[in-house]
Amino acid sequence: MNRTVLITGGAKGIGKAISEVFAQNHYNVVINYFSSEKAAQKLEKDLLERGFSALAICADVTKRGEIEKLIDTVHWAFGSIDVLVNNAGISQNKLFTDTTEEEWDSMINVHLKGMYNCSQMVVPEMVRKKQGKIINISSIWGMVGASCEVSYSTAKAGMIGFTKALAKELGPSNIQVNCVAPGVIETEMMDSFTEEEKGMMIEQTPLMRFGKAEEIANLVFYLAQPGADFITGQVISSNGGLVI
Repeated sequence: MNRTVLITGGAKGIGKAISEVFAQNHYNVVINYFSSEKAAQKLEKDLLERGFSALAICADVTKRGEIEKLIDTVHWAFGSIDVLVNNAGISQNKLFTDTTEEEWDSMINVHLKGMYNCSQMVVPEMVRKKQGKIINISSIWGMVGASCEVSYSTAKAGMIGFTKALAKELGPSNIQVNCVAPGVIETEMMDSFTEEEKGMMIEQTPLMRFGKAEEIANLVFYLAQPGADFITGQVISSNGGLVI
């Protein structure tokens, strides 16, 4: 029986790349989405037409009831969830003093409450099986912070703290919890930066380029494999040397 992976925010950008890598390696791929319906349905259709196992499900990760329904649907379709990738996220590039309370709450809720909801829903089953992988997608800005991205940096830093604490708690149950902190990756989230800002970031990166979503996806897939069973509580940053 194929293993099953649930990827939140799995329809676009890094999430899409992760969905594709797991599908190509014969996982049942659950593509969670909220606002990217067309992208999710297109990805599901493409994967199915290529002979892979995929299911796109709409759910707001910040709403507990919607995640409960999502998990029930996955259990009905595929059985247990072997790997959870908490990838759902939003971005914002503006001065801290201009950030509204609503924007702040949204940033924290999507990244942290969403991760909490999804993780807490899958952990009991993983504990019963004494096996499971939880991989959280943070950012280098969660490690070092970024000007004009205070709310984003705060949320991503929270994901790192969550990863380390939960890894300690679930280690005795043979569940690995790790965090991937990408550097600057070529996705839609880069649209908020000017060409000048992009050029400056490339100049500061020893490898002199942005990362590719597929490179992050391959790292996530490795962490989900038995060969990574002795890795837990770690923050692994694929960033081209921008942060060392």
